[in-house]
Amino acid sequence: MASIEGKTIWITGASSGIGRKLAETLRSFPCNLILSARNEAQLLEVKGEAEHVSVLPLDLNNHSEMEHLVQEAISFYGQVDILVNNAGVSQRSLIKDTDFDVYKKLMDINYLGTVALSKAILPHFLANGGGHFVTVTSLMGKFGSPYRSGYCGAKHALHGFFDVLRMEHEKDYIKVTMVCPGFVQTNVAKNAYTGDGSAQSEDDEATKNGLTPTYVAKKIIKAIEKEKFEVYIGRKEVQGIYLKRFFPRLLHKVVLRSQVK
Repeated sequence: MASIEGKTIWITGASSGIGRKLAETLRSFPCNLILSARNEAQLLEVKGEAEHVSVLPLDLNNHSEMEHLVQEAISFYGQVDILVNNAGVSQRSLIKDTDFDVYKKLMDINYLGTVALSKAILPHFLANGGGHFVTVTSLMGKFGSPYRSGYCGAKHALHGFFDVLRMEHEKDYIKVTMVCPGFVQTNVAKNAYTGDGSAQSEDDEATKNGLTPTYVAKKIIKAIEKEKFEVYIGRKEVQGIYLKRFFPRLLHKVVLRSQVK
């Protein structure tokens, strides 16, 4: 297993949810952390009094800022070893009710923002003789579900991009781990875009009854240490991965029957 000890880990979306709990869990490890999100005040709360944790505000919508932010991140500890692409936003609206601008926002943040940051740090990984991309997508990056068309599209796109990145740079000792959570107790549903781009502002039963962020954070750390290609984290919703592969028509019926919003 690869060791996290002595590594510098940069986590996006670290102000809440999975990213926050991952940062809080890693604070007890002998490693350096860089925490990024839009809300600097919340990042400072996560940092606490830890001396080996730095804060770097970041908005995935600002694609042109990524090269500058990478240089600032490197300046904290001299290098970055692991980038955890965790930031993103979800969606809860039917296709017929969704403005095209909402699809553009979902792609700009979830896909293009992540790609822009990853491309900006890739030369640093190459110069250092290796690095590790850990990208938190979703089970929705492997199969679809109603009310999440744009979210699913962006998450599927991330799998396509990072699968190729892994292939192209395996010879450069660059690792890629795709993390696919199911339902987790976060604000993802409350913050999800509706058809006009406004936030849903309410939770849903599946999210409220999901796994705890603490459990998911521990699974992510194990996946990083084992340098896994992909890890699926959830309860019965994980079965969708295998139904999609072997019984796609059955998956279609199961998802429609569940109608989870």
